[in-house]
Amino acid sequence: MRKLRAKSAVAVTALCLLALSTPTAAAATAGLSLPAPTGRDAVGRTTFALTDRDRADPWVPEAGPRRLMVTVYYPAVRGTGSRAPYLDPAEATAFVDFAQLGPRFTAERLVNTRTWSRTGARPLPGRRPLVLLSPGFTFPRHSLTALAEDLASRGYLAATVDHAFESVAAKFPGGVLPCAACELPGKIGHAPIALNRGLDLSFVLGELRHHPLVDQHHVAVVGHSMGGDAAATAMRADPRVDAGVNLDGPMLPPDPLDRPFLLFGSGEYHHPDGSSDPSWDAVWPRMSGWKRRLTAPAADHNFCTDLNLLVQQAGVGQPMPLDPARGIQLARTYVAAFVDQHLRGIPQRLLTGPAPEFPEIVFHHDRRPPP
Repeated sequence: MRKLRAKSAVAVTALCLLALSTPTAAAATAGLSLPAPTGRDAVGRTTFALTDRDRADPWVPEAGPRRLMVTVYYPAVRGTGSRAPYLDPAEATAFVDFAQLGPRFTAERLVNTRTWSRTGARPLPGRRPLVLLSPGFTFPRHSLTALAEDLASRGYLAATVDHAFESVAAKFPGGVLPCAACELPGKIGHAPIALNRGLDLSFVLGELRHHPLVDQHHVAVVGHSMGGDAAATAMRADPRVDAGVNLDGPMLPPDPLDRPFLLFGSGEYHHPDGSSDPSWDAVWPRMSGWKRRLTAPAADHNFCTDLNLLVQQAGVGQPMPLDPARGIQLARTYVAAFVDQHLRGIPQRLLTGPAPEFPEIVFHHDRRPPP
């Protein structure tokens, strides 16, 4: 199969050819499903487009102002609304055509993937801490659905963001946009992309922070791959962001971080015995706020996304060192612990050191500030 992944120091997503297993009738027809959220609340979902009329699109200026697609997952009244599809049919077709995962990984199966959020669901009352989620470069925002649904089930508002022309499967008003920026990291590096994404996230925060469901005083940004770099960039530039998480992405080293930040990496790029991405070592001494650096040595770059699990369920490819469902569980658990501690003020044992129930996780840098 082909697997979406990121390319070492610049964390550019690309396609990597792996072996195809023999098709079976069961694998070709079995349903795909995300793991159930672990919180107590039902989850609602709403999607909308935003336009930043103060900025032209940096990658396709002739397209006009910068555009973003946002899906917000929220705690909802149980039994209201209708089950949300995983992807829009046009998005699913674009993703399948790009990934070329074989005849068992079809657009129809992606659209029908079992999700746990519901469109049109009635929100539970009260203001909630906001978590913005930025996906990896070329990845659609839907790749973080399992993480977003889990955060919403725990009482957060989780907003996943598609950055225009940076994904292979993002449908905007008018249709699915091409990934016009896909080749740019190799030409201009990842820094301009991360800096622009930081502006995107600040704009989304500005649009959402006065919504009646949003607790504007408790905001975190979480990103995968290039989105992780964008999370740090947004924090440096926007004092409204209280905390951030980088899930296996690079880091721009020049400017310090003075608020809580979690680096959570895979063995593929941030192995304890030597990383192919040196940016974490460079930025670590300049992180003056609360900080932790964790690695799951058996994990690959996509461990925190839905993709490994959906590919496994489709019967494509070879077994992975870290079971995909376990990878999602690790990401959900540690991200939730981080935001619970830093947005809700609830101390978390999991963030103080290794836990026997999660032997896959390695802590680095013993000289860390107290909780």
